[in-house]
Amino acid sequence: MNDPQPPVATSQTTQSPAARKGTDWWAEIKGILWLVVAVLAFHSLIAKPFYIPSESMMPTLLKGDRLVVTKFPFGWSWVSPSFHVLPPIKGRIFGHMPERGDIVIVTPPGQSSDYIKRVIGLPGDTVEMRGGQLYLNGKPVKRVLAQPAMIPVDANIPCDEGPQAGHQVTGKDGKLYCQLTVFRETLPNGRSYDTIDFGYMPQGDDYGPITVPADHVFLMGDNRDQSADSRFPLVALGLGGPVPFENVGGRAEFITFSLDGTSQIWNPVSWITALRSGRAGTSLHPSRDPTVAAQPAR
Repeated sequence: MNDPQPPVATSQTTQSPAARKGTDWWAEIKGILWLVVAVLAFHSLIAKPFYIPSESMMPTLLKGDRLVVTKFPFGWSWVSPSFHVLPPIKGRIFGHMPERGDIVIVTPPGQSSDYIKRVIGLPGDTVEMRGGQLYLNGKPVKRVLAQPAMIPVDANIPCDEGPQAGHQVTGKDGKLYCQLTVFRETLPNGRSYDTIDFGYMPQGDDYGPITVPADHVFLMGDNRDQSADSRFPLVALGLGGPVPFENVGGRAEFITFSLDGTSQIWNPVSWITALRSGRAGTSLHPSRDPTVAAQPAR
């Protein structure tokens, strides 16, 4: 009598319809597109990173600083989208005029690139420069000599060209520094900040007087002798006078990190060695001088 054969186990494994179907590439593409839209919306409406490409805002900002600019404090306008894809349109949505002393990004009329400057004059203000002294509404802005800026010399701040040439000094630590004359300036609202002055310069140190029109702001760089701002015409790469309020793109908030100009894309180690110490997290909101009574904007 033959023994009965044990049943042979057979595989009954089956694939789910989703597994048999394979990758849904259209769903993947839509997911990526929605992510891009979300990032662009955040950059355009909330905040975006900004890179400092020049020395016009020293000593507050150095070439190579990376910072965060918020878009919502002043409302939104045609310059709010990250790539300035909209044509120039007058006015703002939920517009709110900046305060004197704010650091803002601005798009010069007729251009698409962004500058970064400080708000000096508001609508109705009369702005004037006499021999390097700033006047607002006929009164000199408080200006006192401060400790000189000692900015480390590096690839982004070589300190060997223009007005900076000849200002290199060796510090007690044996390193090279760019030693620059600093004046502490305090606006009528009590907000104060440091400015750099290389002495009298025919261009820029005598300007105006000019009255800021309605819905405009007057902007200047903290590095007064190396800043193409509202004092200079558009053909000289300046801002061409007071700037329409809708050309202001946002307010600078704080520094995220800073690079000395030696980083290389193909060398990850240099991303770390190029970091400047002590700049991350620095607030870009000017301090308030308690000895100055704040005055309301005109």
